[in-house]
Amino acid sequence: MRNLYLTAFLFAMALFNTAFANTGIALVHGTGNPSDAYNSYWKSEFVESVRQGLDNSSNLIVVNCNFDKYMWDAAASGCLATQLHDFITSKNIDDLIVVTHSNGGNVMRWIMSNPTWDSRYPRIIDSLRWVNAIAPSSGGTPLADAVMQGNMFEKVLGWILGFKTDAVRQQQEAWMAYYNANWLLGTGGRPSLPKGFWTIVGSDVESAMWDRDSYCGGYAETVGLEVTQNWLDGCSDGFLNCSSQNAAGSVWFYDKDRLRGGEPLNHNQSRRKCFNLDVFIRNDI
Repeated sequence: MRNLYLTAFLFAMALFNTAFANTGIALVHGTGNPSDAYNSYWKSEFVESVRQGLDNSSNLIVVNCNFDKYMWDAAASGCLATQLHDFITSKNIDDLIVVTHSNGGNVMRWIMSNPTWDSRYPRIIDSLRWVNAIAPSSGGTPLADAVMQGNMFEKVLGWILGFKTDAVRQQQEAWMAYYNANWLLGTGGRPSLPKGFWTIVGSDVESAMWDRDSYCGGYAETVGLEVTQNWLDGCSDGFLNCSSQNAAGSVWFYDKDRLRGGEPLNHNQSRRKCFNLDVFIRNDI
């Protein structure tokens, strides 16, 4: 009976703390070095839809960092730590939700996995409620291997992956296997991450010209990902195999299981206002 009362008390305290928390949300982009990720990476329609989930609409930050660098580089995780730490400090955020996409999940996992690397990391980790990782490249991608080998993918995927940058080199499958085994938490056989890392998995690419859903996020990008999917597993978003996306943390949901019309999310659509993805993120706040 005493244990029952204690459980009820702890549950009530958790509800109380959540109700009176000062919630903020950070959108963390993937590979690249944007100066205006609000418009160039996420698009305003997605950001403003997500913002509606906040009690205080000003408690949102769109990060701009150089994620063409290795995840531990000062320009990558150092920049991210600066922007997140300044955000939670200036806004007194004690309930931080991070939404990442693609390689942004690796940079966030670096911070969560290495709290002694930077004096700002512990404050960021303590403030986290959880990370929602959309199509994270936790296990790397064979397309990164192809780019580093200098074949056709270097040109085909330049618009979404980049060229022979440190970040692309890092996302080779064997390289990510090494980092997951030695530096990063949350994958099979490794300790858990200190806070939740919930993944949304994109499982297919649909590019039929007569299907208007193929145009969400840009039809040219969809067609490009339809091509590259031929070099990936049957379950993939045109850039990442599902096995890479679900390699770390816990699966929140697969696209077809929750999104409008059972539609899949290709790797470009998973950072856009497509098929009610933005509504799921908004409601999660």
